[in-house]
Amino acid sequence: MNYQFLVETFFVALSGVPIALLVTVVALLVALPLGFLLALTRINKIPIIHHLAKIYVSFVRGTPIIIQIFIIYSSIPLILKMIFEKYHIAYDIYKINPIWYAFIVFAFSTTAILIEVFRSALSTIEKGQLEAAHAVGLTTFQAYRRIIIPQALVVAMPNICTATVNLIKATSLGYAMSLPEITLKAKVAANVGYNYVEAYLDIFIVYLILCSTVEYLFKRYEKHLSKYKMANA
Repeated sequence: MNYQFLVETFFVALSGVPIALLVTVVALLVALPLGFLLALTRINKIPIIHHLAKIYVSFVRGTPIIIQIFIIYSSIPLILKMIFEKYHIAYDIYKINPIWYAFIVFAFSTTAILIEVFRSALSTIEKGQLEAAHAVGLTTFQAYRRIIIPQALVVAMPNICTATVNLIKATSLGYAMSLPEITLKAKVAANVGYNYVEAYLDIFIVYLILCSTVEYLFKRYEKHLSKYKMANA
């Protein structure tokens, strides 16, 4: 075991954390509102969109995320190339920063997961509450913002936490898109002297710290929401 390399590479792997967090935050910013809206279409059985959302969830659930990465990372440049050639746009597709593909892939995957998270959380809220809100003069938007969403968030928070932690861990597959995140940086450092065991240990430690911190923050927020629920009980 090369302990000096272990220590040095730990900080190399740590330098990939901002990229992993950036991809996670952007993916969640896209997936949270989109997942909630699509969950509403499933609960209210909106024609066509309800079925499309169901197929979308089934596709993401039924395929490994690495396959989704390969499909999206390979197909988007081809589609863009055809569009650019058609409209005579002089831009080299292969100069696009891989982080843009990472945003698309992980937002695509996380949205499907959150659809089911929100759908199950919203299903626990009694429909009579929305009717009661309408009866006292609240609009549907106001009823969701003041009554339905706060209660649904309490139920959904543990699953949102799990989805976020899984998303952070999934960013380790960004190396397949040449994304300079934690895993790729550590593996590149290990290539020089074949110190892969040390590199993998560093990756393990960095993800353990990162995911534990995120879980702790979610638990604090979940506790805050629980108090809010009790105050409105």
